[in-house]
Amino acid sequence: MIGLIDGGGGMRGVYTAGIYDRMLDEHTKIDYGIGVSAGAANMITYLAGQRGRTLTFFADYTFRREYMSVANWLKDRNYLNLDYIYTTLTNRGGENPLDYEAFSRTSCPFFIVATDAQTGRAHYFTRSDIAQDSYDVLKASCAIPAACKPYPVNGRLYYDGGVAEPIPYQKAFDDGCDKIIVLITRHKDYVKPKQKNMRLLGWMLKKYPEIVQKLAHRHEAYNRSIKELKELAQQGRALLVAPSDGCGVDTFTKDRKAFLRLYEKGYKDGGEVAAFIQKNN
Repeated sequence: MIGLIDGGGGMRGVYTAGIYDRMLDEHTKIDYGIGVSAGAANMITYLAGQRGRTLTFFADYTFRREYMSVANWLKDRNYLNLDYIYTTLTNRGGENPLDYEAFSRTSCPFFIVATDAQTGRAHYFTRSDIAQDSYDVLKASCAIPAACKPYPVNGRLYYDGGVAEPIPYQKAFDDGCDKIIVLITRHKDYVKPKQKNMRLLGWMLKKYPEIVQKLAHRHEAYNRSIKELKELAQQGRALLVAPSDGCGVDTFTKDRKAFLRLYEKGYKDGGEVAAFIQKNN
């Protein structure tokens, strides 16, 4: 069994949008998937078979004030309006609805990672936590600390899954995967630095000290995971897929030309993912 892990990355997620579109064009299916933040949203669209849908969110909707803006943050402390993205646009009758029926027909185990705001621990939602027009687990996984308030699901508050688990590949092995494909949105040799502005973040997130601690050490977890994944790749147990450069796209970038360049890199690299799956099936 081959597992696919998508580590997300905000607007850099347009890279994996290209990968998934290439996989759909190659009729490539996965056995198991874990998505973090934007990676979870991208993966569910892939599982629903909706080629091009994710690119539209990045290349078109991102520029709307309702989607992502300072005005949103001043209004209710949510720079990203997750309800607009994953309800208004995504529900039935929305401008670009998820094909929930197609997604529900797939049997691939699918996990969405979020971080419990109180404990700082990773929580793995499953496809059973998703229903037609009920995508709160995606919102929880995408709630970036400080840029968004924690999102409530079943009486608990959650932040972005990457806070607790930047690259949650070990779960795939624990669940029986023989090999894994890991999608990241920074260069393979990128070394994550310490989190900046920790004093400010500590003040903004004073209600959630465990989140503050995770943010302070997230660079260590990310860099350690990349080192381990490179070793697994040398052993033939993993394929680590990353862009050759980020095309100037970062977490909150708004640049359509840059998005399209990074998407094209993803589409090209998606051929490597498809070949790896075909070779190992």
